[in-house]
Amino acid sequence: MTLSGTPEFEFRRYDAEQARAVRTTVEDVYRDAYADAIASGDPFDSPEQFMTRFDAYTASGRGFDMVVAYLDGEPVGQTWGWPLGADTAWWRGLLEEPEPGFTEENGTRTFALSEIMVRRRWTGQGAAHALHDELLARRNEKRATLLVEADNRTAYRAYKAWGWHRAGRLRPSWPDAPLFDVLILPLPLDPSDIRGDARLV
Repeated sequence: MTLSGTPEFEFRRYDAEQARAVRTTVEDVYRDAYADAIASGDPFDSPEQFMTRFDAYTASGRGFDMVVAYLDGEPVGQTWGWPLGADTAWWRGLLEEPEPGFTEENGTRTFALSEIMVRRRWTGQGAAHALHDELLARRNEKRATLLVEADNRTAYRAYKAWGWHRAGRLRPSWPDAPLFDVLILPLPLDPSDIRGDARLV
């Protein structure tokens, strides 16, 4: 534990090929972190659909970047994303463009934070924030974006506290996908805001 009481997480970083090699770990963390959503029976949240999306992300060759947090050798959470290229489909389904040029991408403008999740026994202990900062602190893009369901109040509250702001609404092209709010965060992160209570491996 650190002086703040937050566990000293150990981070491991993976590119797409490396992430595919730990696919079982990715699914295990998802099944634990999203147990309630899976139990709801929503097809979008099924482990099968989730892992289909994961396989597509890691097969795309678009600069996939993943961080997994460990404690005492046990994976406690994970996050990943990739930079948006000029041919990205990320903005497809955007209901309205907030400003001219908002969706223009060139591979260096926007980092898409696709997933961030923490196993249930570790929620509320700083793991999500530490993962968020570890993934984004090394990014060289000008901004980051993510999608969050408007009624996910816990996640929404956290993202706002971490500096994200709402820019619009979007429904992805994935089967059974819900309507999401689009959030944006300027990069680079302010060094004074980055959590310094975890070890990188």
